[in-house]
Formats: sequence, structure tokens, C-alpha cells
Amino acid sequence: MSIPRNHLCRQTVKRGGDGMLSGITVVDFSHHLPGPICTMRLAELGATVLEVQPYPQDPSPFSSISDGPGRKTVASTLYSHRNQKRISLNLRTVEGRSLAFALAKEADVVVESYRPGVLRHLGLDYDRLWEVHPSVIFCSVTHYGQSGDLYQLGGSDLNIQAVSGFLSAVRDAQGRPVAGELPLADFAVGVYASEQICAALVQRERTGRGAYLDIASADLLSYWTGLHALLAKGIREEEKTVVDSSRDFVAYQVYETAEGQYVALAAKEEKFWRNFCRAVGRADWETMHTATIRGNHELYEELCELFLSRTQADWSELGAEVDCCLTAVEEWDHWSEHAYSRSREIADTLPEAWRQDHTHECLKKKLEMTDASLRRLEELGVIPVQLFE
Repeated sequence: MSIPRNHLCRQTVKRGGDGMLSGITVVDFSHHLPGPICTMRLAELGATVLEVQPYPQDPSPFSSISDGPGRKTVASTLYSHRNQKRISLNLRTVEGRSLAFALAKEADVVVESYRPGVLRHLGLDYDRLWEVHPSVIFCSVTHYGQSGDLYQLGGSDLNIQAVSGFLSAVRDAQGRPVAGELPLADFAVGVYASEQICAALVQRERTGRGAYLDIASADLLSYWTGLHALLAKGIREEEKTVVDSSRDFVAYQVYETAEGQYVALAAKEEKFWRNFCRAVGRADWETMHTATIRGNHELYEELCELFLSRTQADWSELGAEVDCCLTAVEEWDHWSEHAYSRSREIADTLPEAWRQDHTHECLKKKLEMTDASLRRLEELGVIPVQLFE
């Protein structure tokens, strides 16, 4: 039975996997962006995520990647996604650590992002948990992993891009590595960690075995860099010549438009370049799809002048009508207004920006604690006081 194409698109808009992890409980001890990205993905697939946060509240766990209130606001938004329940515990107390361990013992998955050794000091490490819960899937998400020369080194997203070699492939016109706004390593490793957790859940379903997952963002970006290097090497060996970098092709460039906006032309394949040339009335360019800026600077200057002759909207319209890989460079701070985001309802999938504490609710439900026990923990400063019934 065939499925209508628009039905497939609708399923994709809804993320396709809604409810697939229903019944799976995740306890999240992470304190940096990759962990919440990971558990957000799991929650979107239907898992119930219990987010254990420090009490009293420490400074923003995202302060290391935040240059201002805007980034912190985004971090708070990510921290409050649907299906996620916040539990505040004072892990400096014996009682707080005992509660955290008890929650982890009942979980299917535990995610953490502390520096290696910290959870062992707190008595919440995988080895201790495995002794009473061997089927647990325990995922440590860090910058440099649990071993190796850099495993105890502090760092941030930019450091990961640098160490992995990824940053060397992102350069400006002068050849200098460019630090982008998007925390690519953090986002990427968060999604990668959720993939590994899902695979571990499949294994556990088949064998009953749990798993310890050592997920490092530097590993992931290094792997990407290595793949890029292998592909580039293969092309060079096959053609027996030095292949120009993609950023040097005139057909694969970002060009400025009349009003100071930008468009991306990615017509490296001959058919796309030919379509573009015909659309702009320059049949004499059709054989130059492999031309480079260094090798044909005159052509590059002509292209720059051409793109400056029309607005971004004009070029977007041409790119939509002609199959030539031409798109607008959309501004990230207005992404929800873009035609693609609207048509795919991407904005509807983002978390709501609210912060509700579920400590009392979860401890009652998960650990069957009484009101009297909860009041005692409040008095000891282990959990926050519940202000509203």
C-alpha cells in the first residue's frame, strides 16, 4: 500500500518517533549544553526525563558558553522542554546523594556531563550503580572523554572545534579560522549521544545487558574531520593533481546582494551551473563550472557584480524557479519567519520557556516518599520548599 507523499511529510514534521520511547525513564545529571540536547531528543521520542539540578541553585551551568543574557535565555529554554521534570537536590548532603542514587537505580538511562571522577566522589558513578542495576544504560557526555591525554582538561565548544581539526576547515577570505555563532560541537554530540542511547536500548531489549557509553565531542568532530580528509585524499589520488578547496570555486560561494544581504550558490555540479548560467543569460560561462577564484578572478568579479545587481528576494525567487542550488543566507535570529521553517512547522517543535520544579511530585511518585519525609528534607536543606500545592 502506497502512502501519500504529504502524509510522509506530516509524519516528519511531527518528528516521526513520537512515543517510541514511551515508558523509558531518563535521569539527567548533565550540567552543560550537550547533555540537555541529548535528553531533549529522548524526551521528544517519548521518554520521561527527570532532570536533577543543584539545590541551592548554582550559577547558570551554561555560563561557560554564554557571552550575555541572550545565550542564557536560550539555555533556560532548552532546559525546560516538554516531558522533562526538574528535580532539585542538594548533592552536598548525604541525603541528597542518596535520593539521587535511588532515582538512578530506578531509571532505564542515566546521562551525566561532570568532569571525569566527580560522580565517583559523589558515589553516583557507573560502577557503583551497576552493582545494583546491571541493566542500566549510563551515558557520560564530555569534551574529551574518560581517558586520553586531555580527559581532565576544561574546554568549550570552540576548543573542541580547534582540537579536532574541524576549525581549520572553516576559514575566512584571508585564510584565518572562523569562530561561528552556532555551538556546533555541543549540538552535534548531544544528538549523537541520543543515537547511542537508543542503540543501547535496542541491545538491552535483545540481551538484557546495560551499557556504559563514553561520548566525547572531540571524538565526534575528529571523526568528521577524518572523513573529510579521506574524501579529499581520495579525490587527489584519483585525479593525480591538487584539488582546489571547495571555498575557492566560483560556483560554490556566498555572494552579497544589492541590499547588503547574502545568497549561497552551490552549483558545483555541471548541470546546476549550466542551469544557473542560462537563467542569468550567460551561456558563455557554461563550461566554467570548475573555475576557481585564484584561477579566474575576472569571472569571480563578474559574478560579484551580477549578484549585487539584484536583491536577496530576487535571487531567492530565481533559485526557487531554476534548479541551480541557489538559496538565501537566512539570518538566524529570524529563522522562525523563514518560508522553510513555516512550511515544516519547525518552530512548533521547540520547547516552551518555563521552569517548573517537580521535586516533590517525582519523589512521591518514583520513591514513594511521604509528605512528612519531604518536609524533613526541606528542613535539612536537601530539597526546595514547595510553595504551591
